Amino acid sequence: MQNEPITQSGYDKIVEELENLKKVERPETVIEIDIARSHGDLKENSEYHAARERLSFIEATIAELSSYLSRTRVVDPSSYKHDRVKFGSTVTLENLDTEEEITYKIVGGYESSPENGLISYNSPLAKQLLGKEEGDEVEIRVPDGIHDLEIIKIEYKDE
Repeated sequence: MQNEPITQSGYDKIVEELENLKKVERPETVIEIDIARSHGDLKENSEYHAARERLSFIEATIAELSSYLSRTRVVDPSSYKHDRVKFGSTVTLENLDTEEEITYKIVGGYESSPENGLISYNSPLAKQLLGKEEGDEVEIRVPDGIHDLEIIKIEYKDE
């Protein structure tokens, strides 16, 4: 079983979501099921079936998040130097063809949100960046072609 790195804030968000599912969403849905059940015939009771389906989804999400948390290890990126690209590094890249700059932070898989500049350490881009230094060039293959990027800056930024 692999220990997947995660930031403290990412871990806290998952724990918060899990607590909400267990203490708010699940109990509310159980009440909805009881109310729908009291309306009679369950075969044609769409409220009952919708609530059961929602409860099933909640239970699956609880199981998935619990399993994920059991495989994670909180890493504090502020505790080490970011002289090379590492987990938790914020990396500024320049596209050598367009001279456009883009910045990404390398985070755990569950935390990733590429549209918000957060990429999973397991993503193809992050895998090509890990271990590189400022000034290094990287060739990235993406759906729209191949891009040559230069690492302009590597730093740690607190959230």
